[in-house]
Amino acid sequence: MEKETQKTDLWDNRERAQNIMIRLADLRNEIETYEMLKKRVEDGLELLDIAENSMLPELQHEVEFIQNQVNRLELRTFLSGKYDRGNALLAIHAGTGGTDSQDWAEMLERMYLRWAEHRNYKTDILDRTDGEEAGIKSVTISVRGPLAYGYLRPEKGVHRLVRLSPFDAAHRRHTSFALVEVLPEMDDMGEIHIPAEDVKIDVYRSSGAGGQNVQKNATAVRLTHLPTGIVVICQNERSQMQNRENAMRVLKARLLAIKHAEQDERISALRGEYTKAEWGSQIRSYVLHPYQLVKDHRTEFEMGNTQAVLDGQIDQFIEAYLRKTD
Repeated sequence: MEKETQKTDLWDNRERAQNIMIRLADLRNEIETYEMLKKRVEDGLELLDIAENSMLPELQHEVEFIQNQVNRLELRTFLSGKYDRGNALLAIHAGTGGTDSQDWAEMLERMYLRWAEHRNYKTDILDRTDGEEAGIKSVTISVRGPLAYGYLRPEKGVHRLVRLSPFDAAHRRHTSFALVEVLPEMDDMGEIHIPAEDVKIDVYRSSGAGGQNVQKNATAVRLTHLPTGIVVICQNERSQMQNRENAMRVLKARLLAIKHAEQDERISALRGEYTKAEWGSQIRSYVLHPYQLVKDHRTEFEMGNTQAVLDGQIDQFIEAYLRKTD
C-alpha cells in the first residue's frame, strides 16, 4: 500500500510539473503574440505614411491579419472562469435513438477528437463502451492543453442529429440524441477530499475484441461513490494503477461540479442536473436530411457546411456562445 501511495504521489507531481510548464508556455505565447501585434501595428502605421496606391493591397492584407489576431486575443478574455485555462474531461453518452444514437455518439467523439487535433491538444481516451451493433454507448476523454475547458464548456448539453438512417432497411429519416458532458480536470484536486470508506472499488478484466487482445489480468477499475451513487469506470490502460488514477480524476471532477452547485440542492437533484438526451432539450441540431444545416439553438448561429462541422470545425459555434453569454 505504501509503494502504491508513493507511485501515485510521484505520478501526481510529474503531472503537476508538466501542467506548470504548459501554463508557462501559454503565458509566454500570449506575451509574444501581443508584442508581435504591437510591432506590426507600428510598422503598418509607418508604412501608411509613405504608402503608394500599389501598396494598398498589401496594407489591406496586413490590417485583416492584425484584426483576426486581435479578435482571437479578445476571445481569450471571455475565458476568465476559475477553471477555463485548465484541462477538460469530455464525456459523450448515447441517448434516445437506439443504434442510431450510438452511432451519433461515435460521430461526436470523432468530431471532438478532430477539433482537439486542430488545436494541438493532447487527448487520452479514459474509458469507452462500444454499442451492441455499431457506435458507442459512452466515452470519456481527457483533453489537455491551454484553455481546453474554457473552449469546451459551451459544448455541454444535448446534441441532436437528423438524417436518413443507415441502420433502417427502409432508409427512413431518424432523429438521434447524444449528451455531451464537460468537466474541469484540475491540476490539484486538493479541495476535493474523498474518504476511503466512501468509495467502493471493483477490479475486473477489461473488455476487448477477443483472441490475443483479451486481458488476462484484472486491470479495469470501477469506482462507486457511495454517498452520491456516482459510478466511474476506466479500463483503457493496461495498468490497473493508471486506470484507478484516471477513474479517481474523473470522480473528483464530478464531485467538484457538485460542490460548486447551489448549496441548497440535494445530491439527488444534482445528479439529475444532466439534461435527459431526448426531444426538446437539445442545444444544437445537426440536420443532414432533407437539407444540410447545423444550428445552435442558444445563439441562433448556423452553418450549412455540415461535413466541415463534423470534421471538427466548431470554433465559430464556441465563439458565438462565449460572446453572447460572457
